[in-house]
Amino acid sequence: MSADGEGRSHWFDDEAGPVVRPYAMTRGRTSSAAQHRLDLIAVVVTEPDADDPEADPTLSPEHVDILELCRDTPQTVAEIAAELDLPTGVVRVLVGDLVDLESVHVNRPVPPAELPDESILRDVINGLRAL
Repeated sequence: MSADGEGRSHWFDDEAGPVVRPYAMTRGRTSSAAQHRLDLIAVVVTEPDADDPEADPTLSPEHVDILELCRDTPQTVAEIAAELDLPTGVVRVLVGDLVDLESVHVNRPVPPAELPDESILRDVINGLRAL
Protein backbone atom coordinates (compact mmCIF):
# COMPACT_ATOMS: atom_id res chain seq x y z
CA MET A 1 0.00 0.00 0.00
CA SER A 2 1.38 3.40 -0.85
CA ALA A 3 1.65 6.31 1.55
CA ASP A 4 -0.70 8.45 -0.53
CA GLY A 5 -3.71 6.23 0.30
CA GLU A 6 -3.94 4.62 -3.14
CA GLY A 7 -4.78 1.20 -1.63
CA ARG A 8 -7.42 2.82 0.51
CA SER A 9 -9.45 4.04 -2.47
CA HIS A 10 -10.64 0.50 -3.16
CA TRP A 11 -12.42 0.28 0.22
CA PHE A 12 -13.38 3.89 0.77
CA ASP A 13 -15.45 6.34 -1.21
CA ASP A 14 -15.01 9.96 -0.09
CA GLU A 15 -18.69 10.80 -0.61
CA ALA A 16 -20.25 7.52 0.56
CA GLY A 17 -17.81 6.48 3.28
CA PRO A 18 -16.64 2.91 3.79
CA VAL A 19 -17.87 0.51 1.14
CA VAL A 20 -19.53 -2.66 2.43
CA ARG A 21 -20.97 -5.10 -0.05
CA PRO A 22 -24.56 -6.24 0.62
CA TYR A 23 -23.56 -9.91 0.77
CA ALA A 24 -21.19 -9.06 3.63
CA MET A 25 -24.15 -7.79 5.69
CA THR A 26 -26.08 -11.02 5.11
CA ARG A 27 -23.03 -13.31 5.31
CA GLY A 28 -23.60 -14.33 1.70
CA ARG A 29 -27.22 -15.38 2.25
CA THR A 30 -30.01 -14.42 -0.11
CA SER A 31 -32.81 -15.57 2.19
CA SER A 32 -33.30 -16.13 5.90
CA ALA A 33 -33.20 -19.57 7.47
CA ALA A 34 -36.96 -19.96 7.82
CA GLN A 35 -37.66 -18.62 4.30
CA HIS A 36 -39.96 -15.86 5.54
CA ARG A 37 -41.96 -14.37 2.70
CA LEU A 38 -41.69 -10.63 3.10
CA ASP A 39 -43.53 -8.36 0.70
CA LEU A 40 -42.37 -4.78 0.28
CA ILE A 41 -45.48 -3.63 2.12
CA ALA A 42 -45.16 -6.14 4.99
CA VAL A 43 -45.07 -4.16 8.25
CA VAL A 44 -42.24 -4.88 10.70
CA VAL A 45 -42.92 -4.29 14.40
CA THR A 46 -40.34 -4.62 17.17
CA GLU A 47 -41.56 -6.94 19.93
CA PRO A 48 -42.31 -4.95 23.11
CA ASP A 49 -40.37 -7.40 25.28
CA ALA A 50 -37.33 -7.49 22.97
CA ASP A 51 -34.06 -7.06 24.81
CA ASP A 52 -31.80 -4.07 24.29
CA PRO A 53 -30.41 -4.73 20.81
CA GLU A 54 -27.11 -2.98 21.52
CA ALA A 55 -26.45 -5.41 24.38
CA ASP A 56 -26.68 -8.43 22.06
CA PRO A 57 -23.24 -9.10 20.52
CA THR A 58 -24.71 -11.50 17.94
CA LEU A 59 -26.62 -8.71 16.17
CA SER A 60 -25.01 -6.76 13.36
CA PRO A 61 -25.23 -2.95 13.32
CA GLU A 62 -27.86 -3.26 10.59
CA HIS A 63 -30.00 -5.55 12.79
CA VAL A 64 -29.76 -2.98 15.59
CA ASP A 65 -30.73 -0.16 13.20
CA ILE A 66 -33.82 -2.09 12.07
CA LEU A 67 -34.89 -2.77 15.66
CA GLU A 68 -34.44 0.87 16.65
CA LEU A 69 -36.25 2.12 13.55
CA CYS A 70 -39.28 -0.12 14.16
CA ARG A 71 -39.40 0.30 17.94
CA ASP A 72 -41.51 3.47 18.01
CA THR A 73 -43.24 3.28 14.64
CA PRO A 74 -43.86 0.11 12.65
CA GLN A 75 -42.21 0.31 9.23
CA THR A 76 -42.72 -1.53 5.95
CA VAL A 77 -39.84 -3.46 4.42
CA ALA A 78 -39.64 -0.79 1.70
CA GLU A 79 -39.49 2.04 4.26
CA ILE A 80 -36.71 0.27 6.18
CA ALA A 81 -34.71 -0.22 2.98
CA ALA A 82 -35.14 3.45 2.06
CA GLU A 83 -34.37 4.78 5.53
CA LEU A 84 -31.23 2.65 5.97
CA ASP A 85 -30.20 2.97 2.30
CA LEU A 86 -29.98 -0.81 1.90
CA PRO A 87 -31.16 -3.08 -0.91
CA THR A 88 -34.56 -4.64 -0.20
CA GLY A 89 -33.08 -8.13 -0.59
CA VAL A 90 -30.66 -7.41 2.26
CA VAL A 91 -33.46 -5.98 4.43
CA ARG A 92 -35.58 -9.08 3.82
CA VAL A 93 -32.76 -11.35 5.00
CA LEU A 94 -32.02 -9.19 8.06
CA VAL A 95 -35.70 -8.93 9.03
CA GLY A 96 -36.02 -12.70 8.58
CA ASP A 97 -33.14 -13.13 11.04
CA LEU A 98 -34.92 -10.88 13.55
CA VAL A 99 -38.17 -12.85 13.12
CA ASP A 100 -36.22 -16.06 13.86
CA LEU A 101 -34.81 -14.43 17.01
CA GLU A 102 -38.36 -13.33 17.95
CA SER A 103 -37.19 -9.71 18.17
CA VAL A 104 -39.77 -8.53 15.62
CA HIS A 105 -43.00 -9.75 14.13
CA VAL A 106 -44.32 -9.05 10.67
CA ASN A 107 -47.86 -8.12 9.74
CA ARG A 108 -48.36 -9.28 6.20
CA PRO A 109 -50.79 -7.56 3.86
CA VAL A 110 -54.00 -9.35 2.97
CA PRO A 111 -53.62 -11.01 -0.44
CA PRO A 112 -55.94 -9.50 -3.06
CA ALA A 113 -57.63 -12.87 -3.57
CA GLU A 114 -58.80 -12.79 0.06
CA LEU A 115 -60.22 -9.28 -0.07
CA PRO A 116 -63.99 -8.94 -0.39
CA ASP A 117 -65.32 -8.35 -3.87
CA GLU A 118 -66.00 -4.69 -4.63
CA SER A 119 -69.54 -5.45 -5.84
CA ILE A 120 -70.39 -7.02 -2.47
CA LEU A 121 -69.15 -3.93 -0.64
CA ARG A 122 -71.25 -1.69 -2.90
CA ASP A 123 -74.33 -3.84 -2.22
CA VAL A 124 -73.72 -3.54 1.53
CA ILE A 125 -73.35 0.26 1.27
CA ASN A 126 -76.52 0.52 -0.81
CA GLY A 127 -78.35 -1.69 1.70
CA LEU A 128 -77.23 0.51 4.58
CA ARG A 129 -78.31 3.65 2.73
CA ALA A 130 -81.73 2.09 2.15
CA LEU A 131 -82.24 1.74 5.89
